[in-house]
Amino acid sequence: MSARILVVDDILPNVKLLEAKLTSEYYEVLTATSGAEALEKVKSESPDLVLLDVMMPGMDGFEVCTKIKEDQDLAHIPVVMVTALTDSADKVRGLEAGADDFLSKPINDIALMARVRSLVRLKMALDEWRMREKTASQLGVVDDFSNVMDELSDKANILIVEDKDFEQRKMEETLQTVHDKITMVKSGAEAVALITDNEYDILIVSLNLDGEDGLRLCSHFKSNEGTRSVPIVMVGNEDDMPRIAQGLDMGAHDYILRPIDSNELLARVHTQVRRKRFQERLRSTYEISLSMALTDSLTGLYNRRYLEVHLEKLLEKNNESKKALAVLLIDIDNFKLVNDTYGHNVGDEILVIFAERLKDNLRSFDLVARLGGEEFVALLPDVSEERAHMVAERLRRSISDLPFPCAVPEGMLSIATSIGGALIQHGKHSTQDVLDRADKCLYKAKDSGRNCTVFEGYGKLNSDQFQIRPHGLSEQ
Repeated sequence: MSARILVVDDILPNVKLLEAKLTSEYYEVLTATSGAEALEKVKSESPDLVLLDVMMPGMDGFEVCTKIKEDQDLAHIPVVMVTALTDSADKVRGLEAGADDFLSKPINDIALMARVRSLVRLKMALDEWRMREKTASQLGVVDDFSNVMDELSDKANILIVEDKDFEQRKMEETLQTVHDKITMVKSGAEAVALITDNEYDILIVSLNLDGEDGLRLCSHFKSNEGTRSVPIVMVGNEDDMPRIAQGLDMGAHDYILRPIDSNELLARVHTQVRRKRFQERLRSTYEISLSMALTDSLTGLYNRRYLEVHLEKLLEKNNESKKALAVLLIDIDNFKLVNDTYGHNVGDEILVIFAERLKDNLRSFDLVARLGGEEFVALLPDVSEERAHMVAERLRRSISDLPFPCAVPEGMLSIATSIGGALIQHGKHSTQDVLDRADKCLYKAKDSGRNCTVFEGYGKLNSDQFQIRPHGLSEQ
């Protein structure tokens, strides 16, 4: 997953060391050597993550973090504070300033890279929801924008999985001062039974449970529909860092090391609850305000009106972030013949299933819309050419490889689709221009015999060159 990371430190060797580590993992690295320069680059370069040194002359890291989080346009950018300070009070101060994590020097490479990957995924998800909020605002549906720092974090419902009595007591005494309900269990089986009938704001899971694997329990929570979006805070020992890194890659949100500092625990829970409520509010505002006005009533996909405004915003964002966007125009082959032969009711059944298959084979932050009739559009932000080709073929195969169940004498129909694609590099583009570019490729796909994909500048794709597999969590 590509990302742009801003490294801030007044000591040049420290900057160069972090730059080398991150570059070796194929991240794009920006640097700043003062708080003022960092703020300027956060505003001008839109990084996906900030690694921020605490001890700097003039404006220290705490002040820089506070200023970032006070700015409504910047507050969603994750900040990891890096310092040689070991006092837990300094760590808590950073978390309360809005930092997403606090890493101590010398930096543990496993912890660093796992945290970077985890926060970049979070940033991409938040970017999509904020983009949708801006789209709604431009359409006059939402009046103002949200800020994660404005969210309340008290009165949360918390589930703690810990089998050591003294650790249970310490966490409960710490958290019950500001949160409504603390539920304590000693095993994964008890926790799994509870999540079936209860909703929680945060899950705290010990990785050192006797007789069972706490990390496997975290995996279960992330794969369960009811708890997939609930923040998970892992509790472990210093020598658990490789497993903690696995947990972060799996989707856990944070961790705290033993011996647990009460103030740090409170601050980390505060951060996660606030972020969860922020994302829920974005989602709720979006879903309520736009579902009727901006979605297609038959398929539930976005309609042309929403697509055009959202695409314009994506093009602006890509120009700032210097990333690529894939635009796919997708058309059902011979759809008029289906309507003429079997009637519009069967045609509607086909459209609904077609839309579902497109959605099921895209990432959560990709967007698919119905332009009208049998024509659809998919937008794939932050994607490579190779990945765009593979996804386009996966979409095509998801349609052609499996017949559509519908109300016809045979019980199902074989349906095929043609796809035209264009990879849009950063620069000035109009929405109509990029749609036209993909549309030209769609016409070539139709002229090439249908049931195929044609990409601008590449031609007809050969599905044999791709290892087409079902869409999965690894691409989130």
